[in-house]
Amino acid sequence: MGRSRRHKAERPSLRKRSAVANTTAPEEPMLLSRRIIDSEPQEMSVARSFAEALSAHDLDSSGSSVPGSITQVVIPRSAPGLLEEIASTWQLHPVLVDDLFHANQRAKIERYDDVLFVVLKSAVYIDAKEEVEFNEFHLLMKDDALVIICQGDRFIDGTPIPADTSGVQAYFTNEKRSWSKDRELLALGPEALIYRLLDTAVDTYFPVLDGLQVDKDGIERQVFSGDTAAAERIYLLSQEVIDVLHNSTHLNRLTQALGNGAAKYAIPDDLRAYLDDVTDHLTRVLAEAGELREALSQILNVNSTLVAQRQNEDMKKISGWAAILFAPTLVGAIYGMNFDDMPELHWAFGYPMALGLMLGLGVVLYVVFRVKKWM
Repeated sequence: MGRSRRHKAERPSLRKRSAVANTTAPEEPMLLSRRIIDSEPQEMSVARSFAEALSAHDLDSSGSSVPGSITQVVIPRSAPGLLEEIASTWQLHPVLVDDLFHANQRAKIERYDDVLFVVLKSAVYIDAKEEVEFNEFHLLMKDDALVIICQGDRFIDGTPIPADTSGVQAYFTNEKRSWSKDRELLALGPEALIYRLLDTAVDTYFPVLDGLQVDKDGIERQVFSGDTAAAERIYLLSQEVIDVLHNSTHLNRLTQALGNGAAKYAIPDDLRAYLDDVTDHLTRVLAEAGELREALSQILNVNSTLVAQRQNEDMKKISGWAAILFAPTLVGAIYGMNFDDMPELHWAFGYPMALGLMLGLGVVLYVVFRVKKWM
């Protein structure tokens, strides 16, 4: 983690710094679909249209649905054509369609008739820049199908999205992400997939907090070493902490909304227990982020005090040297007056005496200031 000062370009706003969809999306859209039958995830298949991805939910060409199955559709790169097809196929509400086409939204949950819309935001700490990058994901659930739309260039756990199809497939076939160990959870229905994604998003905030903590410790050493660039770094890191606080607060409100709607929409009690665990994690994130913000505020106050103290010491030295230089100036000013009746004017030792007096006054003042630790 970075402990030295990094030079940064002008920082964009929070909305601009949220990772947005790639503008260089391939001409041919790519969707990944996977069917989960009896809590057992099946093989991930590649589709080129939303209708083709949903067909993995059918037992055969007759269109009959497999009882107890869940269809997971992943869109690694959002594209207007795919969004239009989803809106048309599911006949989405116009307000929901507008949300789908606009990224950079806060984490939230909304229900439109039989469609549940969820916005999640995960976080990644870019240590080289000392910045937090937020990645946005739109989730659409209807009946027992869940669509996951990636709005940035990373998956929800922070892994960069590969450019090729094989790389994307390899990501989901990894044992860690196959969800084969979550059979008990998957048995709770498609809402369990939303919980798993929410849990993954929340867990990404802990490495971010660790990175911010390391850089906060580096700032403390920088402050006490007298580095004048510490103040700017404190301000910039404080902004990152505030961004984490804002996004985790919205996630916390999302979990509260899920909890409030659990009884209304008959969410299983077991899934509520999992949701409580996510809420507990979010509480820790909010607490640690709040402590970081308070610590940075205190460091800024300490830095301001040290800067004022250093300025005071500098003023003492400046004042001391001004007094030392003023003494010979005073003597020289007196002997520079054009008076005829000055006793030392025609004295042979007048000039050496004036020089000695100037030097003596300067030495005496210097010694006094050294004793008082002004110099």
